[in-house]
Amino acid sequence: QLHVVESGGGLVQPGGSLRLSCAASGFTLNYYAIGWFRQAPGKEREGVSCVSRGSDSTYYADSVKGRFTISRDNAKNTVTLQMNSLKPEDTAVYYCAASTVLHGLCMLSRGPYDYWGQGTQVTVSS
Repeated sequence: QLHVVESGGGLVQPGGSLRLSCAASGFTLNYYAIGWFRQAPGKEREGVSCVSRGSDSTYYADSVKGRFTISRDNAKNTVTLQMNSLKPEDTAVYYCAASTVLHGLCMLSRGPYDYWGQGTQVTVSS
């Protein structure tokens, strides 16, 4: 059974930064496409960023391009989402997810991701 766990959420002022981390137990993250998603109250869960297996490709939602960066740390078996210039509308629960079916690419839709973490709360407020 694959497990992923998110960490790094918290409360930050507008314009601030946070670094989210997705860690795995029992498997090597670099062998799987990894996506970051978020869900704000009353809204659908949406894709934020993803990185393909082996890091050949990365994608970002238009709303976070230029502000968020996804990266792998294979030595630590983690995937990090660096979030800069945070806005109140970035407030949400952030989830990481692993896909066992995507090869060579990643996607910002939920369907291909079959292992999900429990989420970490990010609140951007003054």
